Amino acid sequence: MGRTDPTHLVVGHLAKSHGTRGEVFVHPLTDHPEQTFLPGVVLSLGNPSDDEPNPDLPPLRIAASRPHQRGWLLTFGGVEDRTSADLLRGRYLFRAIEDVEPLAEGELFYHQLLQMTVETVDGEVVGKVVEVFEVGPADLLEVHGEGGTIMVPYRPEIVESVDLDARRIVIDPPDGLLDLR
Repeated sequence: MGRTDPTHLVVGHLAKSHGTRGEVFVHPLTDHPEQTFLPGVVLSLGNPSDDEPNPDLPPLRIAASRPHQRGWLLTFGGVEDRTSADLLRGRYLFRAIEDVEPLAEGELFYHQLLQMTVETVDGEVVGKVVEVFEVGPADLLEVHGEGGTIMVPYRPEIVESVDLDARRIVIDPPDGLLDLR
């Protein structure tokens, strides 16, 4: 099965309603919330199990936005009270890939790492990336190979290079990391 790039990226999680005028608290799932959550931007909705927007849910246009604590408060056109805002709770916000800000030099989307071959600086093939977990203090690559599954921290001291064209990640694992398979 071939890898296809997504048409939309998840940019936020609608956590809860805020106040009585239809505002919704959003946990941003983007590195650029200040450009993503601008008034006028149209976002699509999806359920927690969706990999892309749910066509049965209407798109939403941001009417107003403001940073709040560790997230953003958004008001959407047509969502004018707490009851309407509560209906959005738990859903995810998707943005069309063509509307997402271009990446800076050296940046990539995590979905681009999926199915890349991981090998050591010595040429030993470890396996393929099957998932990327965004956790602290380091994001983790879940790599499946003949030796089993291993979690590789996506850190500059471990990941030597990422070659999108060759679909290869070269790692310099610390002693013992590959023994965890």
